[in-house]
Amino acid sequence: MSTETRSRVGSTRTSARSGTVTRMTLTRTGVAAGVFRGRRLLRRARAGLIAVATWLRTTVTPAGWLLAALAVVGVVGGATLGLVEGWVVAAVALALLLLSVPFLLGAHDYGVRLHLTKDRVVAGSEVDGTLDIVNRSRRLALPGVVDIPVGAGLVEVHVPLLRGGAEHRERIAISAHRRGVIRVGPLTIGRGDPVGILRREHAWPGVQQIFVHPVTVAIPSTSAGLVRDLEGAPTSDIVDSDLSFHAIRPYVAGDSRRHVHWKSTAKTGALMVRQYEETRHSRIAVIVDLARDGYASDDEFETAVSAAASLGVHGVRDGRDVLVAASAEIPEDARGHVRSIQTLSTLTAKALLDGFAGIESSVGAMPLEAVTRLTVQSFPELSIAFLVTGSHVELARLRAAAVAFPPRVTVVAVRADLGAEPTLRSARELSVLTVGALGDLASLMARGAIR
Repeated sequence: MSTETRSRVGSTRTSARSGTVTRMTLTRTGVAAGVFRGRRLLRRARAGLIAVATWLRTTVTPAGWLLAALAVVGVVGGATLGLVEGWVVAAVALALLLLSVPFLLGAHDYGVRLHLTKDRVVAGSEVDGTLDIVNRSRRLALPGVVDIPVGAGLVEVHVPLLRGGAEHRERIAISAHRRGVIRVGPLTIGRGDPVGILRREHAWPGVQQIFVHPVTVAIPSTSAGLVRDLEGAPTSDIVDSDLSFHAIRPYVAGDSRRHVHWKSTAKTGALMVRQYEETRHSRIAVIVDLARDGYASDDEFETAVSAAASLGVHGVRDGRDVLVAASAEIPEDARGHVRSIQTLSTLTAKALLDGFAGIESSVGAMPLEAVTRLTVQSFPELSIAFLVTGSHVELARLRAAAVAFPPRVTVVAVRADLGAEPTLRSARELSVLTVGALGDLASLMARGAIR
């Protein structure tokens, strides 16, 4: 028996440059060549099967799989049991499958543009938008459906038959009834038969966001506890250098000569230097309780978020140094020994409201007392602190949270309790505002919540 041998003779070539290029000699016998061809065919067959499986998974709908199953059952019943009904069922199922195939022929060449009139709205509003679709090909484009994911929902836009170069515009309205961040997209266009047996989709990856801000109320300006001048407010701490002059004392080694009071020095015959009262800029902290067990309902939590946003926005627009803090999400396996807080951007009122749009209550959030302690440790220079929480947080817990602040800090607790009578109670550690509706916050603040 003769064995066929094929050989590609290798060669070695040396150029003028340094280095050598070597080509390997490859020799295959007839058996080895057959094995090589077999492996290559197996790889191609597997790739083809994967492509077919992917096409079937993305194209055949549950209704199509049901028809295919009915066709198989009908053929089996007709061939083995001699049931005429089985052949009829199989014929009808196969006919429907075949008739749905022409609806998939061709390809859409659409240009799609979704334009939203606003990307930031207040809860309870609507966002208008337009969807422009252009058939960029010269061929006729069959009707299709554009699916627009909007948050957890879906908006369907039916596209009619379009000639080459034709355009179609559809107006849409997106409801923004509740606070949050709504993701719009990615858009997908589907084409299939009217029965819904086969369907092909093409996606556009672009995603837009709509920030639904919480409802806020205007807070009346108050001078109690707040600083209205740019230099800050004097405190009882005496320092050697500041803006608020306090007294004169004898010179001590190490004092700066810039602070020597020469008139007093000439009178006493000894060096005398100036003393100052330390001044601090007003820093307002708004701490939001995100623990779900602190609220009676989701609506109560939304009222608390709106109250916190109203306080924060008022401080930012008044030019205050505002800090907004809340518990960060902690993994379940790390609760109890990990503490973490998040702060919202307060550069502008818009940035702050964007941050409020994204916060949510959670069973894994730290309790208000822990958030307060970590906030005081991280940001010690505070003047006023607002603790915003729900009706399920007792007064004892509010007092425990207020104790974490230094004595010079004014602490105000804002409790959201829907339907309750608005009240203002003052204790040694803090003042407690009970807000039955968001509008109560402005009136309670006007009555002097900050003392």
